[in-house]
Amino acid sequence: MSTLPHSTISFPPSATPFPAEWTLADVRHLLGDIPLNRIAVMPPIGTAMESDVERIHRQDGRLFELEFGILVEKTMGWYESLIATLVSHSLRTYLDEHDLGQVLGADGLIKILPGVVKIPDVCFLSWSRFPADRLARTPIPTLVPDLVVEILSESNTAEEMRSKLNRYFEAGVRLVWYIDPTTRSATSYTSPFNSVCIASNESLTGADVLPGFTLSLKSLFEKADRQASKKP
Repeated sequence: MSTLPHSTISFPPSATPFPAEWTLADVRHLLGDIPLNRIAVMPPIGTAMESDVERIHRQDGRLFELEFGILVEKTMGWYESLIATLVSHSLRTYLDEHDLGQVLGADGLIKILPGVVKIPDVCFLSWSRFPADRLARTPIPTLVPDLVVEILSESNTAEEMRSKLNRYFEAGVRLVWYIDPTTRSATSYTSPFNSVCIASNESLTGADVLPGFTLSLKSLFEKADRQASKKP
């Protein structure tokens, strides 16, 4: 997996209406040239709020991220979901031995910036990022992970993932892993401009976020591809 190209998208301030001459193509480009079927048109583009994310999830079970007042559906195939589950399990096993924080899965909606709701496939939050009091059971808590893991799928574009990367680090995320099932490789980011490509025979590391943690990509995909032996 190669490093994603730097974004050329110009983002308008969230409080500023979209230019009157904009078309849906402009909105699509703003969101990273994602497929149109992932962009919700109701509520009207530019007017969506956190309450809409909560309502749709509660009523239909569909997951939407929010930015610029636009709802963008979060899609994940079964194979990507399987990989995310295996990554989450590896992190949970590590945390059972190292009491550093908690892991959230792919249904964990979090507000990382004002007006920005993201749904990482997997994320780790250190205890220092939890509130001093008991975390409220709100549908979309304000939380910024230390580590974000995204499993790339066919509907993701390079520009979309570059935009996400910028937002994550703007919010204060310390480490981002993009895992690519197609090439069975990954890219580990410590900033939008600093990354290391991890080949299919190499391992992701937790760096100073999760000291001593390693995740073999070869082992990860072997587990994902495993099927029970068929009886004759």
